[in-house]
Amino acid sequence: MSVLYILLGLVLLVLGGNWLLKAAVGLSLKLNIPKIVIGMTVVSFATSAPELIVSVKSALDGATGLAVGNVIGSNIANIALVLAVTIILSPIDVEKSFYKTDWPVMMIASILLYVFIAFDKTIQSYEGVILFSTLLAFLVYLLRFQKQAVVDEMPEDDEDLPLFKIALFLIIGGLGLWGGSELLIDGAKTLAKSMGVSDAVIGVTVVSVGTSIPELAASIIAVMKKEKAISLGNLIGSNVFNILAVLGITAMITPVEVKADAVTLITKDIFWMLAISFVILPLVFIPKGMRLGWRDGVLLLAAYVFFVYQTIA
Repeated sequence: MSVLYILLGLVLLVLGGNWLLKAAVGLSLKLNIPKIVIGMTVVSFATSAPELIVSVKSALDGATGLAVGNVIGSNIANIALVLAVTIILSPIDVEKSFYKTDWPVMMIASILLYVFIAFDKTIQSYEGVILFSTLLAFLVYLLRFQKQAVVDEMPEDDEDLPLFKIALFLIIGGLGLWGGSELLIDGAKTLAKSMGVSDAVIGVTVVSVGTSIPELAASIIAVMKKEKAISLGNLIGSNVFNILAVLGITAMITPVEVKADAVTLITKDIFWMLAISFVILPLVFIPKGMRLGWRDGVLLLAAYVFFVYQTIA
């Protein structure tokens, strides 16, 4: 049964990612908005929905530390796993707005999280309001001023869809990604337990990677369809959404406290998130300017493997 869940989950992820991509391209054409913006807003929100659901439910159940761990783990996985796999499959050429807007906002969100949680181990409700307000300001800026951040390789292949089809693809695509990731996580958990794998290993691998699976599916499908702007925008946007929306909304509902049993989130994991978020900028310029290639992907993937290893060890 667990193998069937995994297979069904993978099928739903592929279909959901494909539908979501169709909706994103159609919306970009309909509103005449750069695809990077659609990737950083609509696609990011859809693929960050699992993190939002898990975090709000955890907070309401009193397990607020899990909400923080979920976001930090997902942000590390989005860059060091999902982006790594994406650029190993196909290099991404980036434009100036990547380092002028997109990357700085991701770093600002990451630093805000560190400042709000490192000293008192709690994101207060008013800090949640600040996080969410920062997101709203960023979205307004994106919609008004953002330019293309990734070269569109095949603009002639874009399909102009009617509005009702865009909405339909958006809803069923988002639901497909969510349902697929749920089935895949459940199947992987059951399979891992039947093989005698510990809860700690399952938590670090299956759960943290599990909530990043929608981003992985959407990004790989975007790269295969030559929609790299949506792919990169989705990953940067998801990290921004995870902090500013997921933790912002969760903290507004109830203060998010990191308890003593999860203190490594503040003493170790958050520094991994900051470092991996930061390193994207030099990787864009080295060894070849304004490009993320397979060597960068291998480096990021190696960092992720080491992160998982030292977390388990």
